[in-house]
Amino acid sequence: MQRDWPDILGGLLLAAIGAGAALWAAMYYDLGSLRRMGPGFFPVALGAVLFLLGLVVALPALARTADAPKIEPATAIAVLAAIVIFAFSLSRLGLAGATAVTVLVATLPAPRKGWVWRIVLAAALTVLTVLVFSVGLRMTLPVWPRLS
Repeated sequence: MQRDWPDILGGLLLAAIGAGAALWAAMYYDLGSLRRMGPGFFPVALGAVLFLLGLVVALPALARTADAPKIEPATAIAVLAAIVIFAFSLSRLGLAGATAVTVLVATLPAPRKGWVWRIVLAAALTVLTVLVFSVGLRMTLPVWPRLS
């Protein structure tokens, strides 16, 4: 048994990114006040929250021990491939198609066998993604595949 280094380093990395973002935003943007927030208020607040969350992850990890993490190459490759496939297929397949394909690729190395749960998961995440990004946030992403 050794220290829980993944949580320690991950938490410290989150805390450093949060502190850096908050400090940078505080230096280069006007914070304003609570009544009339400036353009730097929200980035500083988000950076501070990320800093605190990083400490919440890192500090308890100092007191506990953990085994070295196992890295499964098939899982890592599937997740990275899913990210690349999403990036390259978004403009061609649209948000719905790219999300569905991404979920199917990311679940390939899962220990649970069968395709029914994968298709249900892909459908549910596709609907959720379209609702959040196209309907809720009104982002101008192509939702459906291009036919040309």
